[in-house]
Amino acid sequence: MRKLIIIVLVVAALGGGAVWGYWKFTSPQRFQFRTATVERGRLEATIGATGTLQPEEVIDVGAQVAGRIEKFFKDESFKDPRDPTKEKLITWGSEVEDGTKLAQIDDRLYRADRDAAKADLARAKADLQLKTAQRAQAAADWKRAEDLKPQKGISDAEYDAAKAANDMAQANVGVSEAQVNQSKAALDKAETNLDYTTIRSPVKGVIIDRRINVGQTVVASLSAPSLFLIAKDLTKMEVWAVVNEADIGRIVIDQPVRFTVDALPGRVFRGKVIRQGNFQARLNVNMVNNVVTYTVVVAVDNADRALLPYQTANLNFIISDKSDALLVPNAALRWQPSRRQIHPDALKNFDKLLRDKRTDGATTGQERGIVWVADDGYVRPISVLIGLSDGVNTEVLAGDLPAGAEVVIGEASARNTEAGGNPFAPKLFGGPKKE
Repeated sequence: MRKLIIIVLVVAALGGGAVWGYWKFTSPQRFQFRTATVERGRLEATIGATGTLQPEEVIDVGAQVAGRIEKFFKDESFKDPRDPTKEKLITWGSEVEDGTKLAQIDDRLYRADRDAAKADLARAKADLQLKTAQRAQAAADWKRAEDLKPQKGISDAEYDAAKAANDMAQANVGVSEAQVNQSKAALDKAETNLDYTTIRSPVKGVIIDRRINVGQTVVASLSAPSLFLIAKDLTKMEVWAVVNEADIGRIVIDQPVRFTVDALPGRVFRGKVIRQGNFQARLNVNMVNNVVTYTVVVAVDNADRALLPYQTANLNFIISDKSDALLVPNAALRWQPSRRQIHPDALKNFDKLLRDKRTDGATTGQERGIVWVADDGYVRPISVLIGLSDGVNTEVLAGDLPAGAEVVIGEASARNTEAGGNPFAPKLFGGPKKE
């Protein structure tokens, strides 16, 4: 009797399971969806990039003569309120004026060259005086020879010798005058080289880098060595931004830019794209590992000098800013249902929308998207013409989608991980059946 009861219970359980399974897989299924509201609001579309802050104008101060760095001069702009007698030598951060002395190169050799040039000039001047006196003597002899020639007071040979001596004296004076001028030029060169041993600032600005130390030897041969880097005006700076090739076509002159730097978290700086030369951003290409980027220059006001040269900037180029745009969540444009989730009456229309989407995108260049609205446990498609996106929402330019409409952004089924389940949890018995 007990075995009979157990057999009956097992048969009843199997029969109930079969009935439930038949009902489960044959009865019309209704789905539940997560939705979001289409709203009007502000849309700011941007292009992200990174860049480096640069001074607007940088002067590279070099040396035109060779020698050992002997000393740095005192920083006249340095003032210590705690100790007014404290001094500081010229280094990075020093504010300099046009002509400020920066460093001194050992000038002993150049002083010797200057003194030698002075001696050569004095000798050339003395030689000129000698040649001038000889010319005067030769001129007097020539005059006497001319006076005696008609009276046959001198022979022809003496007359010719007096004439030749006078001509030679004139020529010697010319040679001596040329030597004097040459000695003056050599003295000017020696004094100029001596003056070059004192390195001076060519502009008013701030030293942002000192590349030498006392005792270091400067070698100026084919090119001038770089000693100091001076920023002419740190209140005006530039960001040299690296823009991807896919975005460079949307960068224009005077485009507003917003950026931040890691050194000042929470503070937002603003600037604008400026013309660099003839706006060569589209021509100045950089290619690294087959990745093409372009350099775009952004002007920045740095009146408070909060920004420092060579900081890394995270930029957003603002390509559109609309205050009353019809916004649909990007998730609604990305979500796609399975065919059995589409309302039976909308399947034919959905296939047509897909064909129209491909055709419109290829012919008009305007991008179309499809969003879905819930309808009695199913979804229906709505075709929309979409514009720019801010990464979260996308602007709807045209389509039968009014503000306040609820669009589907995901399935609220227990079998769907978007409903809040753990996507990494194991699925028992193979998980849900694939469509």
